[in-house]
Amino acid sequence: MKPFHSLTAHAAVLDRPDVDTDQIVPKQFLKRIERTGFGEFLFHDWRQDPGFELNRPESEGARILLTGPNFGCGSSREHAAWALQDYGFEVVVAPSFGDIFFTNAVQIGLVPVTLPAAEVKELMAAAADGGEVSVDLEAQTVSAGGVARRFEIDPFVRHCLLNGLDTIARTLEHEGDIAAYEARTPARITTTAL
Repeated sequence: MKPFHSLTAHAAVLDRPDVDTDQIVPKQFLKRIERTGFGEFLFHDWRQDPGFELNRPESEGARILLTGPNFGCGSSREHAAWALQDYGFEVVVAPSFGDIFFTNAVQIGLVPVTLPAAEVKELMAAAADGGEVSVDLEAQTVSAGGVARRFEIDPFVRHCLLNGLDTIARTLEHEGDIAAYEARTPARITTTAL
């Protein structure tokens, strides 16, 4: 996973509450075993409507998604975060997230930013019609069209995102300690006999 520090990019507005993981990527597309290729199925059912927010020209090429409360609620499918990232989103800004979705997003480097609903609405208005939004994880700020807001984020989550650390990378930070432990601890069974 790549480190994330800041991004200034085009933003898409999906002003809907309770967007669940079944809408983010419907179940019929969960047959793949790799983490790529889900972007084309993002919001598949909603995209059938020509007026759907992400079908509008001003949403094309957006890398930041501004959305409503309880984003990513529902089932625990990690494919939802994969689909958003594969589509091109790097940051999702919402008043709240489903807990499992939040964790899945952080695990792949998709940055979930939580702000009060009124502040997200201000950013949506400022970013309307294809405006750019700036997200600075180091300064913990989001800004658009003269509106700047500070967000809180768990220090450990922030550290992982800033340094591009998923679960495996965090474990490998202790590779020396692991190797030292294995060197001083004899195997309980002879593995060559298996």
